[in-house]
Amino acid sequence: MLCKWVGPGWFIPATSLGFGICSIGTAFVHNKSAVCGVRFLLGIFEAGMLPGIAYYMSRWYRRSELAFRLSLYIVMAPLAGAFGGLLASGILKLDHFGSLHKWRMIFAIEGIITCILSLIAFFTLTDRPATARWLSQEERDLAIARVKSERVGTTEVLDKIDRKKMLHGIFSPVTLVTSFIFLLDNVTVQGLAFFAPTIVQTIYPKETVISQQLHTVPPYVVGAFFTVLFPFLSWRFDRRLPFIIIGAPMMMAGYIMFLASEAAKVRYGATFVIASGAFAFGALCNAQVSANVISDTARASAIGTNVMLGNIGGLIATWSFLPFDKPNYHIGNGLNLATSSSILILSVALWFWMKWSNRKREGMRVDEELEGKTVSRIYLGIHLSSKRTLTPTCYR
Repeated sequence: MLCKWVGPGWFIPATSLGFGICSIGTAFVHNKSAVCGVRFLLGIFEAGMLPGIAYYMSRWYRRSELAFRLSLYIVMAPLAGAFGGLLASGILKLDHFGSLHKWRMIFAIEGIITCILSLIAFFTLTDRPATARWLSQEERDLAIARVKSERVGTTEVLDKIDRKKMLHGIFSPVTLVTSFIFLLDNVTVQGLAFFAPTIVQTIYPKETVISQQLHTVPPYVVGAFFTVLFPFLSWRFDRRLPFIIIGAPMMMAGYIMFLASEAAKVRYGATFVIASGAFAFGALCNAQVSANVISDTARASAIGTNVMLGNIGGLIATWSFLPFDKPNYHIGNGLNLATSSSILILSVALWFWMKWSNRKREGMRVDEELEGKTVSRIYLGIHLSSKRTLTPTCYR
């Protein structure tokens, strides 16, 4: 909601700059209190990035297009996991960076790069199509008309922040279920990010640290491919939920491999299967909640809710693979098998609920129901009778 109020053109560069400054600060900490303080601030700045960018892109792209466009941003996460390992390996070969040594060099160099890109973004990123300096007036009008064309009863693309619209975006059934699915998925995604080096170390205990870092790269590369593939297919078919359903069994299969075998090659192969199924959820879930609300305010709050619950999944992930559970991590792998199984159940249940909800609307005469209603009442999905509500079609 802060992104909507301030404007994405200021909010996104500012949060990115704050993240970079905190990353640089991490290189100079010397005690536990300082580490906790800097990482707390870093988490605050990081938390707004994904929902801010997802909301910003929803101002530019139509419902069917958003997942794929968003995936082009989200794919940077697994690629960062892949090339972050390569970059870390390269940095660790340096003797020093100024007065900094070892892991401190990584935080300082990566933080400086982030700050430079953030400062550039202040001058290049604009709030919305109407203010895009690189577009002609005709192109701006077309971009606005494309987004407006699929928003029922809408006379404006951007509305003022309204509490009722905000609550409607948060408590939409599709938002709540999809957000919980994203929470469960993030237990796996963040767990893999936190503990991939630990998993590789267990599989290849005799390798050097640099070699172990390099072994974490291939699963992320494969995951990055599927991060783009599933949203691309969702764009072509204008469906998101089927690909969420497809991803869940892939994650389940990976954790079954972990639990059923102690062979190093089997477990390493399982990381590829898990990454393939899990990494696309960020784009698919954010696009799903965005597609199933009407107003811009509701869209901002729905995306924020989705990412907030997803971050809770990341918090759970930090307690997934515990030291005393080494080397097989039965607790961590069992937990992730349970979360991926729950994703399958919830996504299939949501599919059937949305089909039922859409079937219930088929007999409605929309023109008659909309007649005499204000735009704000249409946005809120007002009650027409004790049994029916005028809400948008559920987009799967």
